[in-house]
Amino acid sequence: MQRPARANPHQQARDRQARESPPRHLFSKRGVLIAVCVLLFVAISVELARFLSVENVEHNDAELLIQAQARGDVNGMLKLLHGCRERPACVANVQANASRLRRPGAVKILSLKSRTAYSLGASSGKTRLAWTVIGRLPVVQCIEVRRTGNLLAGVSVSLRSLSPPIPNEADC
Repeated sequence: MQRPARANPHQQARDRQARESPPRHLFSKRGVLIAVCVLLFVAISVELARFLSVENVEHNDAELLIQAQARGDVNGMLKLLHGCRERPACVANVQANASRLRRPGAVKILSLKSRTAYSLGASSGKTRLAWTVIGRLPVVQCIEVRRTGNLLAGVSVSLRSLSPPIPNEADC
């Protein structure tokens, strides 16, 4: 008579583990789902950061323009105003602003209100900018701003013109 074969203890442990643990294909589906969610979150975060940074670009360009104006730097202003060199009226306005609003000291931005802020696509509008040099009266001016592009391809900002000073409570 033959003896029944005894099961290998390692084999018994593997069999028990296979019955108690969920199938491996569930882990792979869950892992793929988690990876997709993480990638989607990262992609949305990058696009949102890029979109929100456009506001900083407009603010920084406007500040550089006003600083050049306060220094009386006509060429510096013309470099920041896209297409201004080709328009004689724009150049004359820049020259007049630079000579009339030249002020020594650090420029302080008091208020910047943009009509193109947070635009999802191409748009144009005026930004009302109030600024001063400490110890002097505030100056309010309007900057013509053009935004091109879209949320997915990216938005770029260009400053087109700068107005002469307007009354302090006036709107652009």
